[in-house]
Amino acid sequence: MNPPRTNEQLAAENESLRIRLDEALETIQAIRTGQIDALVVEGDNGHEIYTLKTADQTYRVFIESMHEGAVTLNQQGLILYCNSTFATMVNQPLSAVIGSDLLAYIAPACQADYKNFIQQSWSSPGKTEMTLAQKENEKEIICLISATPLALDEGDCLSFIFTDLTLQKQTQTLLKRSNEELAFTNQALNRSNDNLQQFAYVASHDLQEPLRKIQQFGDLLKTRYVAPSSDEWNYLERMQSAASRMSALIRDILNFSRITTHTESVRHVSLTDVVNTVLTDLELRIQETNALIEVSPLPILMGDASQLGRLFQNLLNNALKFHRPDVKPHIKVACQTLSAAELPPSIKPTRQADTYHQIQVIDNGIGFDQKYAERIFQVFQRLHNKNQFAGTGIGLAICEKIVSNHGGAISATGEPSKGATFSVYLPV
Repeated sequence: MNPPRTNEQLAAENESLRIRLDEALETIQAIRTGQIDALVVEGDNGHEIYTLKTADQTYRVFIESMHEGAVTLNQQGLILYCNSTFATMVNQPLSAVIGSDLLAYIAPACQADYKNFIQQSWSSPGKTEMTLAQKENEKEIICLISATPLALDEGDCLSFIFTDLTLQKQTQTLLKRSNEELAFTNQALNRSNDNLQQFAYVASHDLQEPLRKIQQFGDLLKTRYVAPSSDEWNYLERMQSAASRMSALIRDILNFSRITTHTESVRHVSLTDVVNTVLTDLELRIQETNALIEVSPLPILMGDASQLGRLFQNLLNNALKFHRPDVKPHIKVACQTLSAAELPPSIKPTRQADTYHQIQVIDNGIGFDQKYAERIFQVFQRLHNKNQFAGTGIGLAICEKIVSNHGGAISATGEPSKGATFSVYLPV
């Protein structure tokens, strides 16, 4: 190990570095002002001489390797030098381009603008878009032209760099077309949403009214003309039951359409308050089933309180509904935070985030076969006969839509007679 250096040694090293820096600055200044013609540099292979000629050669190799066209003009607008890229752009031999007037390669529609640009460029660097024309095939190339005034041995000159914008323009055209198609699609989607909202209005008013009449007239027939326990009474009961199921189905379709097309104001929402409110609404059902419900601390997040209330209303109501007759319902609402990398591979949230809340509703009910895990979130899908468990098969589809609206995802796992777990993932 080297011994530590003293303050005097460090000061001496700093002074040496300062002197070398001053020498380097003097050399750079001499090069800039043309006071030296060559540099002798000591390297690993001995002394090497760098002259202005070698520097010029390096510069020319760089220019020739560029993908942009490079041109040097004199004050008369004649081309003193150009690289092979520019010669290819105008579809001419390099020997034919040098010494010609650059104006000859400018598209006729741009020549007036070119002359104005040239005049401005002699005083200050500038950029503009212009079109080059190939004489033989009348092909035109839109270019970005960068001009810089130079003072060379040959006199005052202009350095031009031509960047081909053809691909960029094609991309812009495709992007514009895609935007127009997207705008058209959005218009069609808006029209579809308007139609859906109109249907929702009809469903909530016009379709419900005949069902109410069926139920009312059924009640009148039962009280005035039909004896209890008769076949007619049974027919009326079945008719009213069907009308009631139809009414519930229409309400659920209406709720689903409203969640699809309408979002209330988004604000900070305490999920603990949301779940407590839901449990209050379900208090009678909880007492009837003698259910035990445990709720862990839940987060506060940005969302629609009404929709989040509907989400947990459906999930908890399902957990109570699908309980085993001989087993006391035990439901847990648990929460933890996961990083995006920790999400299960099958979970695809609708909004990307670094971390997510995983909120699980776990029950010990009748469960389900895991092969139906995707099916249960589809509209009108039921795993059980309507005579076993009431419902329309829309509740979990509503849950999935609410979670999607909030940038998250939902999944379900289950096993027959061993309960089910519904996992909700919402962005932190």
